[in-house]
Amino acid sequence: MIKSRLKICDLTLRDGHQSLFATRMRTSDMEPIAPEMNKAGFYSMEVWGGATFDVTTRFLNEDPWDRPRILKKLMPDTPLQMLLRGQNLVGYRNYADDVVAAFVQHSADVGIDVFRVFDAVNDERNFEAGLKAIKKAKKHAQLAISYSLTEPRLGGPLYNIEYFVNKATILQKMGADSICIKDMAGLMAPEDAYDLIKALKKVIKVPICLHSHYTSGMGSMTLLKAVEAGVDIVDTALAPFALRSSHPAIEPLVVALQGTKWDTGLDLNLLFKLGEYFEKIAPKYRDFMDNTRMSVIDTGVLIHQIPGGMISNLVSQLREAGALDRINEVYEELPRVRKELGNPPLVTPTSQIVGIQAVQNVLFGRYKMISGQVKDYVYGLYGKPPAPIDPDVQKIVLKGYERGETPITGRAADALEPEMAKAEEATRGIARDIGDVLTYALYPTTGLAFLKAKYGQAPPPPSVEKAKTLEDIKREDEMMAKVKTGKVKDLVSEKKFKVRSFKVYMEDQVYSVGVEEVDGHMLPTSVTNVTSVSAQMVSVQPAKHEIAPGDEQIPAPMPGVIIRYDVKVGDTVKAGDSIVVLEAMKMDNTIPAPAGGKVKALCFKAGDHVNRNDLLAIISP
Repeated sequence: MIKSRLKICDLTLRDGHQSLFATRMRTSDMEPIAPEMNKAGFYSMEVWGGATFDVTTRFLNEDPWDRPRILKKLMPDTPLQMLLRGQNLVGYRNYADDVVAAFVQHSADVGIDVFRVFDAVNDERNFEAGLKAIKKAKKHAQLAISYSLTEPRLGGPLYNIEYFVNKATILQKMGADSICIKDMAGLMAPEDAYDLIKALKKVIKVPICLHSHYTSGMGSMTLLKAVEAGVDIVDTALAPFALRSSHPAIEPLVVALQGTKWDTGLDLNLLFKLGEYFEKIAPKYRDFMDNTRMSVIDTGVLIHQIPGGMISNLVSQLREAGALDRINEVYEELPRVRKELGNPPLVTPTSQIVGIQAVQNVLFGRYKMISGQVKDYVYGLYGKPPAPIDPDVQKIVLKGYERGETPITGRAADALEPEMAKAEEATRGIARDIGDVLTYALYPTTGLAFLKAKYGQAPPPPSVEKAKTLEDIKREDEMMAKVKTGKVKDLVSEKKFKVRSFKVYMEDQVYSVGVEEVDGHMLPTSVTNVTSVSAQMVSVQPAKHEIAPGDEQIPAPMPGVIIRYDVKVGDTVKAGDSIVVLEAMKMDNTIPAPAGGKVKALCFKAGDHVNRNDLLAIISP
């Protein structure tokens, strides 16, 4: 065997579809091809972690623990890898140490062999609990450093070669089995990759992996220069799930390195066969692709620095809020918010924290709506940011914060009480194993809704999406062709922004077709099967309330789930007091009173799904 042979970690079944299709790939589409992927000879395959846990319960109605169990049986010869967000696990906040220990152990039990662990602010203290649990389970701990920049290229006072070498040295001393440089936004330039890997190889003895997205267009060049510098492992995806905001494709890299000392040894014909399968099933998920631009790359990422998965989620969330036309304003706001919050690397969950705050600043005014996660972050519950937080923003965010208005400086998890006993109590009579308890512990609202549906105690929540088949895709294409030629009857038109939405009835199916007028011509822009009402975000219909002159109405600013009401009918409130907490865009958002008065009506209850502009509460003078 060639001594310098490059190892490949395949990301198709996790970060590939998370980056391109908002993590919507279903386990049933992975099963048919898994035995063939097991033959490929990948160093490892990333199949779990990241957003997969949240999406399976929230949108796919799948038990997240089943996926690694199933794939391990189908791919026994390939190490299965997951992405663990340090103390955040697979959620969007830091969890207590007992939750971390239980989660890692159960993940190992269901089939995970390699744990890639990162921390969103590169605070090594947030690795401690997870690393201890991985070592106890006798699994591979790949500790990752989130790559970020404040300049167009590597350097400057914060993110420079010395910064990354120091962080890698610390992680190696902590017991890392390998080190990963995680370039989640595709910011790493080829020459910077060469210089950084060269510097790391001088002091790091364990294998080094490079993870870089294709978003900016530099990904393949960056990997090649890293290979020349001596990197041991690189991350790629099969071509149909590569490029755009995903990763470099494996097939060209295999050919580029054939006959060199870094030859991967992978079979190009087998990779082509695997790619054909993904090419065939990919249209099922096309509705989740970012179609806001023609270009396969987004050079703007060099400015806004949004990682691939966050781009597709931002597009999805702005579309839900009816504000996709304001995405460029969000891109402009992002660097401003990021600097105010201490210039953290933009990787989950800080990418959500910074990104959603930027969205809210654009939609509702700067820091007029602040999520609970932003408050926790500024308080220090996510760790120490790389740079100081803007003191004026800190003051605004922590005003009235329940834990206090002075941030903590110690290890973030030390401020958290144990959580597993409470989770076990809350799921008594529902949970049947530790996996169910952990599902609730990580996502109390959506996790509990999933568990009730799983065991027949409630119907699936309205957020669950109907699975598409290839036959559905064929029908949509046929219907789109008819729309283009004008051969469609029974149109019901609704005008929304610059796009007209038509309901098209074909036999027993109903489609929503978006049509935009361009230079006097009506051009179809989208088609969605809306036959199943449950596939749409249908809210609970509240009782009607009489609105008197002077009443203040509080509408839902975006679709979401009611976490709780902080007031009761009859309470007296002041302007700015919290009325309701709405989980939307994966964050807990406090909706304040627009004016003082008495609470006249609360229109929903905890756990209810609401649509944008649904009436949440009424305040009388």
